[in-house]
Amino acid sequence: MHTVSPGMLCFERFTLDLQRYALLRGQEDIPLRPKSFDVLRYLAEHAGRLVSKEELIQAIWPSISVTDDSLVQCITDIRKALSDNPHRIIRTVPRRGYVFAAAVSGDTLAPPLSSAAARDQQIAFCRTPDGVNIAVASAGRGKPLIFHSTWLNHIEYEWQHPVRAPLLHFLADRFRLIRFDVRGVGLSDRGAADMSFEGFERDLETVLDALNLRRPALIGIGPGASIAIAHAVRHPEHVSKLVLHGAYALGRKRRHSPQQREMADALIALMRQGWGDEHSAFMRMFSARYLPSGSPEQITLMAKLACLATSCENALKVMIESCEIDVVDLLRKVSVPTLVMHCQHDSVVPFDEGRRVAMSIPNARFISLESENHIPLPGEPAWAKFTAELVAFLSDG
Repeated sequence: MHTVSPGMLCFERFTLDLQRYALLRGQEDIPLRPKSFDVLRYLAEHAGRLVSKEELIQAIWPSISVTDDSLVQCITDIRKALSDNPHRIIRTVPRRGYVFAAAVSGDTLAPPLSSAAARDQQIAFCRTPDGVNIAVASAGRGKPLIFHSTWLNHIEYEWQHPVRAPLLHFLADRFRLIRFDVRGVGLSDRGAADMSFEGFERDLETVLDALNLRRPALIGIGPGASIAIAHAVRHPEHVSKLVLHGAYALGRKRRHSPQQREMADALIALMRQGWGDEHSAFMRMFSARYLPSGSPEQITLMAKLACLATSCENALKVMIESCEIDVVDLLRKVSVPTLVMHCQHDSVVPFDEGRRVAMSIPNARFISLESENHIPLPGEPAWAKFTAELVAFLSDG
């Protein structure tokens, strides 16, 4: 078997940059969907030998049932990106599989996505003062990094989720990544009586106390950003750095916008009727707001994650509570180094909300990302900027 190292995979005029999750022709980025990138990478890493369809499907879609059509579409995307017609680079062996026929070379600029740090995570539980069991996942080595996104997460399922996993594995390859499911969500207790902002703050504090971490960095996403802000103000000695993405200081019901309040009422009404069926039109619509440029398959997978993450009852409680968030008065009190990033065309949290957060936190750095997704996806230009700024800020000092 032709073996290559995992940082850069080079063949013909192309380079697979595994650190940035990008396909390059010279210095030019070639757009490629995340799953197509994964298929191309797997084939390149196993260049010169026959890779069966079954092996590819098992490697790229572990624990998820997909048809051959998904693989065929990825191969079509790859050949189009490589202008591989006739099929010199990726050869089809009828009824058997594919052979990556180009010579591949590589170096070690970045660790592989399938490294031990990224592949293995440990799950444990801690108990809050009000008796709620909180599930905590830890993976990787190095500086501790708390990743807090509040809801629509499931620490076990997300680890293999084709949309969520690339960012989580990217971080676990570079830091000791710690995630947790808040009360009512994922593997944590679903029947918690207190589903308030204060309850979610308590979950974060309990995780930090249980792990006895020395001033970890803290990433807050969406409503998790508001909780991270509150914690950093109340316990600045516990936080070394603060990263806020898709952040807001005012929930929809608190914003000076009738349209935002109407949207909150509409979402809550629709959630009462449509939450829980991953195949429903509502769940597809709800999930598509988080990744408008995602493929139909990615949107379906996000809908499945949302349904697995929490019940309709708890989803409503979290949504209602998020709409009432108000941490405006805390922003000027943030004293730890802070990086604020926001996608310009985010339809979940308006861009101006993130900008206001950055303007109000003393000395915060603000990064604008050219994307319509809530969090940039691997393969789009914003992903490279997002991950580079994140690592540079967290690694500095």
